[in-house]
Amino acid sequence: MSAPEQPDLHEQPGSPPLARTTLDRAAHHRTDEAWLSEAWNRGLVLVVDLSKGGRALVKEDTLVLLAPAEAPEGEHWFLGEDRDGTPLWTIDAALPEIEGARAATLRDVGHLLSDRDAGIFTTAAALGNWHRSHKFSPRTGQPTKAIEAGWARVDEDGNTMWPRTDPAMIVLVHDGRPGPEGRCLLGHNATWGAAPDGGLRFSCLAGYVEPGESAEASVVREVGEEVGLRLKTLRYAGSQSWPFPGSLMLGYHATADPDQPLTLDPAEIDEAHWFSREDIAKMIAGDYQHPETGVRMGLPMPSSIAFYLIESWLAV
Repeated sequence: MSAPEQPDLHEQPGSPPLARTTLDRAAHHRTDEAWLSEAWNRGLVLVVDLSKGGRALVKEDTLVLLAPAEAPEGEHWFLGEDRDGTPLWTIDAALPEIEGARAATLRDVGHLLSDRDAGIFTTAAALGNWHRSHKFSPRTGQPTKAIEAGWARVDEDGNTMWPRTDPAMIVLVHDGRPGPEGRCLLGHNATWGAAPDGGLRFSCLAGYVEPGESAEASVVREVGEEVGLRLKTLRYAGSQSWPFPGSLMLGYHATADPDQPLTLDPAEIDEAHWFSREDIAKMIAGDYQHPETGVRMGLPMPSSIAFYLIESWLAV
């Protein structure tokens, strides 16, 4: 049976960091045991240690992929094919020691990787986290085993389950004004505490899409619940996987009147402020301090869609 025609895979400038990929998932191979057996022997393997926060080996901001004979023992899952047709696999195992390589998480290096490596690492982390959390069937409580090259699990009664992704929205609220006079709203989550350097991280507003709710309705609800603002406009900006452990972040830009009073939900947001583009530029440079406490105020990690939304707004 011939493979279905695949669309061209290409670099994706301007996309959120973990939305970039050149991976051909080649789903038609997942149930072909003969092909998979042969493909394992000629493939490349990304080892991800999910017990240590999802670390993989990186050398000069490039993923270290191993030949199957060099990879640790463990159940291997098929990710897809590289541009040249090389089968790509992942294993959840302790990282081997390789000279010149360092261990890094997707949060650490997602924005530094090429589109190829970003797609491989993101898929491996998301798939591995799903396997770790579904060793037992939620329907029967029975142990499950991987089938379909790692893209499904089945229990002893034959009940099959497939990887699930939880939709979540994230929005940058701003006043709609271009140039230096424009301002955006960022909040500090009540559960975050201080950053490792003692500073405070401010980010976009976010939350899970609830049952029976559209992503757009979720944005309006979450903004109203967390900071008490009514939105004027709402525009979809893009999405990216956030496999910590298994979310799809749906990103939006929204406008609101900054003269509205902020009414914070203290269980969610303990501090929120409107920031100018000059403020944001200083925060990116690591040179912005809280006007009252003097504590350094920073932004989300560059691999996040939150940073992507903020950076996109900054350029307007």
